[in-house]
Amino acid sequence: MYIKSIMVKNYRNYEGIKLNFDKHLNIIIGDNAQGKTNLLEAVYVSGFGKSFRTSKDSELVNFKKPFANVKIEVQRDNGRVETIEFRINDKSKKEFLINGVNITRISELLGTINIILFYPDDLKLIKESPVERRKFINRELSHISHIYCSDIIEYNKILIQRNELLKRLIYKPDLRDTIDIWDQQLADKGAKIIIRRKKFIDDLNVISNKIHAGVTDQKEQLNIQYITAVKNLENYDTIKSDLILMLNKHIDMDIKRGFTSIGPHRDDMEISINGISIKSFGSQGQQRTAALSLKLSEIEIIKNDVGEYPILLLDDVMSELDINRQKDLIYTLKNVQAIITTTDVKNLLDDYINASKIIKIKNGNVLSH
Repeated sequence: MYIKSIMVKNYRNYEGIKLNFDKHLNIIIGDNAQGKTNLLEAVYVSGFGKSFRTSKDSELVNFKKPFANVKIEVQRDNGRVETIEFRINDKSKKEFLINGVNITRISELLGTINIILFYPDDLKLIKESPVERRKFINRELSHISHIYCSDIIEYNKILIQRNELLKRLIYKPDLRDTIDIWDQQLADKGAKIIIRRKKFIDDLNVISNKIHAGVTDQKEQLNIQYITAVKNLENYDTIKSDLILMLNKHIDMDIKRGFTSIGPHRDDMEISINGISIKSFGSQGQQRTAALSLKLSEIEIIKNDVGEYPILLLDDVMSELDINRQKDLIYTLKNVQAIITTTDVKNLLDDYINASKIIKIKNGNVLSH
């Protein structure tokens, strides 16, 4: 899978451009604040239905313009060409079309084009709270599996209903018997989510360990582990039973607190190097390399799950790697289309530059490509 072209109109600082991409390596060059990341963002929104930089869709529309429009052409491994188009007006109303057909739900968009993004804020995955790591897991799995996406949406709806009931039980204890209904539903969806997450993280651990060892010249061993309150992870039935037992065990505490304390919405993943948590003790360089290893691992996971390599977006990453790490990264990218932003090519390998399509951007305009 690769992106053949992109058309951008009234998006951020772009009034109107059309670009053709190489099926392998593309380098977007420009000074800061010229629009390099805006292009990556436009591609990302085409795949995920939302930005990775803002929750306000109106910010995607060029200043004083009534709407933004982006259209990409994607060629699949079987030769089929598909189009994905979205339009956002200045009131944040969004419209998505796949091959000219309007879709009514964002879940229908997920998986149409598989995208992996690495950008500076991805360090949050390593450094910050479990919320960031759960977002990472949910985002990547939802993109791979429509079933997982549906399960996590339903789980969150059930969780909200259970939490509302918990708050009411303080004043209406006679409603306590009804909590069992929500527990059964929560445990059902929760078990399905945990099974899928466990497999994803196990796969991620194996692949990222190999990638990280290569990038660090075999000096560091990366390990990723799924952290959950469930003890028996053997199968769906054991996980569901454990969840129901723990929900019952913690019911009094949950009523006092007014929220559900057990379930996949509280889970985490632990990331360590040579047995030491890099969140607490890792250097900035180790944290960045670990985050990059996780992202690159998704390439093989997606390939194994959907049968096609995803498209990789790297925002200002290469300049922070030394020559050896650049070589290892380039070798990893040999099977995928990569679109990379940088302020300068002087720190990049000559053979990498020669094999790439260079696109120069200045103030929302393409100088050459």
